[in-house]
Amino acid sequence: MSEITFDRYEGREAAQQLDAFLSAYEEIYVEPPYCEGPRDVAEFIEHYQVQAQRPGMRLVLARDIDEVVGFAYGYLLASDTRWWKNIQGDPLPEDFTRETGERTFVIIELAVRKPWRRRGIAAGLHSRLLEGLTAERVTLTMRPEPEAAPAQSAYAAWGYRKVGVSHPWEEAPFYDAMVLDLPRSAE
Repeated sequence: MSEITFDRYEGREAAQQLDAFLSAYEEIYVEPPYCEGPRDVAEFIEHYQVQAQRPGMRLVLARDIDEVVGFAYGYLLASDTRWWKNIQGDPLPEDFTRETGERTFVIIELAVRKPWRRRGIAAGLHSRLLEGLTAERVTLTMRPEPEAAPAQSAYAAWGYRKVGVSHPWEEAPFYDAMVLDLPRSAE
């Protein structure tokens, strides 16, 4: 087995990497519970092109030699984000949902191709994605158990806590909304 390498891209560089990991995305998300087809992939491409323009955009690719085996990306939530408005039930406190454009980094995707799972690659993607961030916290949404039991276990081990259930659009499934508080750097 060769050594996995990780490359991080930011801003415009991240926007130019879609072709490098698109086949990995297609392979991963055709599997249950996602079962994505060509229409979903076209929608993903469209969303990625918009997301790649957002402030704080970062992408990390994991490679086995030249083959992309996993990827993770996200960006900083804007001050006018609707991210927290998707939480069902009682609203979260205003001081929790207030965004500044620098407070919260959102992970949009973190995925590893099946043959490379359970080798610590997801943890490597996660740590490199967050490395050097100045944000206070990280947020993401994920499918609940039992659909996403391995992901649930990983995020719990990395220190995430559930803050609610998110329903981002009418036809979307319900997701667990997770938050990880980042350590404050000593200044």
